[in-house]
Amino acid sequence: MAQAMKKSACPNLFVAAIDFGTTYSGYAFSAKDDFEKDPLKISANHWNAGAKSLISHKAPTCLLLNPDKSFKSFGYEAENDFIHLAGESDDDDSDEENEEEGYRKYYYFHRFKMVLHNNKDLSMTTNVQDEMGKTLPAIDVFTHAIRYLKDHLFKTLSDSFDGITLGDIRFVLTVPAIWNDNAKQFMRLAAITAGISKDNLTIALEPEAASLYCQYHSLKDENDEKEQFRKSTGSSNCYMVVDIGGGTADITVHEKQPDDSLKELLAATGGAFGGKNVDDAFKSFLEDVVGKDTIEKFKNECMEDFIDIFREFETKKRSVTSDEGKSNKVTMTMPVSLNDVVKKNSPRGQKLTLNDVVPNSIYGNEVNFAKKNQKLHISHKEFVKLFKPAVDGIIKHMEGILNQSDFSHVKNILMVGGFSECEILQASIRNKLKQNRIIIPEDAGLAVLKGAVLFGHIPRAISGRVARYTYGIQSWPMFNDRYHPQAKRVTVGTSVRCRDVFFKFIEIGQQVTPGHREAQVFQVLNPSENSLECTVYASTERNPTFVDDPSCHQLGILRVPFARPANSTQAVEIEETLIFGETELRVKAKDLATSQEYEATLNLLGNQI
Repeated sequence: MAQAMKKSACPNLFVAAIDFGTTYSGYAFSAKDDFEKDPLKISANHWNAGAKSLISHKAPTCLLLNPDKSFKSFGYEAENDFIHLAGESDDDDSDEENEEEGYRKYYYFHRFKMVLHNNKDLSMTTNVQDEMGKTLPAIDVFTHAIRYLKDHLFKTLSDSFDGITLGDIRFVLTVPAIWNDNAKQFMRLAAITAGISKDNLTIALEPEAASLYCQYHSLKDENDEKEQFRKSTGSSNCYMVVDIGGGTADITVHEKQPDDSLKELLAATGGAFGGKNVDDAFKSFLEDVVGKDTIEKFKNECMEDFIDIFREFETKKRSVTSDEGKSNKVTMTMPVSLNDVVKKNSPRGQKLTLNDVVPNSIYGNEVNFAKKNQKLHISHKEFVKLFKPAVDGIIKHMEGILNQSDFSHVKNILMVGGFSECEILQASIRNKLKQNRIIIPEDAGLAVLKGAVLFGHIPRAISGRVARYTYGIQSWPMFNDRYHPQAKRVTVGTSVRCRDVFFKFIEIGQQVTPGHREAQVFQVLNPSENSLECTVYASTERNPTFVDDPSCHQLGILRVPFARPANSTQAVEIEETLIFGETELRVKAKDLATSQEYEATLNLLGNQI
């Protein structure tokens, strides 16, 4: 590693990363002094999973709120608290009206992060639905969860280091690289609302963090050979990063630079192909077996047992392999309560049971039910099919990149993220991409979390990124009959101008270094104004013509407050600068006459906090 990559650039005593995942979340930290001695001296929290005293580095992304919407619990504790509340209601013989006064009054949010994925309408008023259909503002739900993780982390540090304050910690919050700018801003605002100072908060992109971690970490390849990642890639400095978590798959290409920094060669692509996709497929499978209405009633009436089924499925999902010879069937316990709901939901005059509906379902030849021990036996072939939509989506994106002439030479593929530990996924990728070398770290599920800690120490370890959009603003040039349509012709004062013209700052696919600046000067003509507003647009085309082209969407509004001398009638000229190449889009503004700089706010979410 180059010397610059061994010295922490963080001014704080500690760097603490929060990996807020779709399925699981956790945190890790390291001291500045420890990083410079051993970058991999990173402490990850241990969560007590409850059952059989299992210990995990991450906790389920589950949040339980009291009926008054105040915080009750998070993670395994939230899961167990809610199951206990639901169990009390299920055991209660009171009428349904009183049941509504029980666990249903609580708010239980599970795997709610995906509300931010690819949501162009995301705003401060966006709601998220809990497991029972009740809604709350998403910003409140995310804030509760981040505050808990922040407070838990701070207590852990405080127990070991006397006199520590929040100001001693640089917080790093991870987000998928494929997220839009508005989702990143949403997470930043939720973290600030949760009590993290904006000056001590960094946003890290998940595949970058994982890729950075693997530069320091020794890996085992498919032959169980252990070596430094940078050596394992051979003479090639390019490799594909495939970060697959519970919700999304982020796929990009990185190139190692002579100074040991990483340069992004391809803007991250991917989609909702994480482990949750398999859970959704299993739920659809159950609905096909016993009926969608039956599963919905089962969830509403027997929440405790409903959760237990998916807990068991999570275990089976992690243990099953692609080798049918090892196990030709997967066995799962079906609670007696599901059989009761099937009976209650039978057509009039019939009292069907699982023993009746399973063999008559569309999976009759692949699934059978053993009434004696309440076991549902699913053929290995059918169980593996549950992974197919996610696996196919991931491989399709990988092949799409490798088939491009710019990346056809890429042979090394680094797989990270919790879902990348799935043997079925690994086997499918190796079978499909035989010419490529698949490299998976032993702790693939922690690569993002620990890499985010490293990123907090050395943010300049990422020396180049690729613009995901063409960014620009609305401009009003002089009207030209040769180029401009008459429908865009407007008169402003004494001049004839063309409205809605897209003034480009940078274009999609452009390589930019962190801190890359693009500026434009605006003139404030109205003497009564004390602020300037400018709308920023993003496009999926390289050279959009107008801001209302189909490829364009309004990204946000740039607001610049400024001060002018009393009774001044002189026009004010403001230079607005957009800063690209970092994990978030930043803005600055300056009065050209006085050189005074102003804090500019790019509002991507409508109503702010």
